[in-house]
Amino acid sequence: MNTTPSTPNYIENYYIVCSISGFFALNAVALSCVILIVTRRTKPRLHTVRHILMCNTCVASIFYCIVQIVNYIYLIFLPDITSDISCRWRGYLSYVAITGVTYSFLIQAISRLFITIFSANHKWLTAFKVHLILIGIQWILAICLPLPAIITDDIYFRPRALCWVPLRSLLHVIYTYVVYYTIPAALIGIIYLLIYFRVREISNRNEMLIGMKNNEKRNLELLRNILILLFIYFTGGIPTLLFLLTTNRVLYLIGIVTISLTVAIEKLCTIILDRELQQVVRQILTSRTKVLPLNNTQTPAHLDNRTRPQRTPMPTIESYGKRPLRCYETVI
Repeated sequence: MNTTPSTPNYIENYYIVCSISGFFALNAVALSCVILIVTRRTKPRLHTVRHILMCNTCVASIFYCIVQIVNYIYLIFLPDITSDISCRWRGYLSYVAITGVTYSFLIQAISRLFITIFSANHKWLTAFKVHLILIGIQWILAICLPLPAIITDDIYFRPRALCWVPLRSLLHVIYTYVVYYTIPAALIGIIYLLIYFRVREISNRNEMLIGMKNNEKRNLELLRNILILLFIYFTGGIPTLLFLLTTNRVLYLIGIVTISLTVAIEKLCTIILDRELQQVVRQILTSRTKVLPLNNTQTPAHLDNRTRPQRTPMPTIESYGKRPLRCYETVI
């Protein structure tokens, strides 16, 4: 009798929370698609190494949002599917998507490290081929690191719950936060410090060219943007982390919404922080709202009577004979 009234409350809460989270996830997918399409169609301005890595992050974000929406569909509309194997695979794909996003930020930071510090002696590190290899390594890690979700039996079907690692599997929970979040965030912080001290060293050398100093500062600015986007993404996981510490169900429900919300905000900030991408998007928006010129046949009558500028005739030899020549005039 005690479980009967509680079941509708759980389902009602999930209806609200998953609907809001799904709305933000769809917006994140839309913004990611905008970035991909704009980058693909703008040649060669946005066909750079930086924008390729940015598009890779967008692909990972789209994958994450789709996986989350599928999980919401199973939770709300398909509660009769109680297979542990199916739940385990959904949890595994969720962790693959999370790892893909976080490590995509890491390879962006590694790219900045190659360009800033190692490009002087190793030009090949800035090639497209090297960065495609980085993307391949990132996705291999994203597939291999969450394998404990499949190998172990920690993830199993639980009524009215998403397919995540439960709190009872404490070691597995610690593994997910250390490997999927802490390690890439720590490595990005270390890379930021290395580039920062590199820029400080170059700025203190008076013999360095101004252009080189500006280039190094630009690299530092781009890496700072990566940190900002990563921080926005990690902010969405704070309620879930607090839930693990307090087991407060309200924090768990808030965490479902904040993760999708921060992914959408991160995509919007990607457009705002990237100068080239922002300028292209702004040009597209302004070109669509530009007023078309009127045809001459449709010009109002009062505009036809306006004074038109008169052309000044070219001077002739006879006209020069009637007045003295100025110092800048010559007769041909």
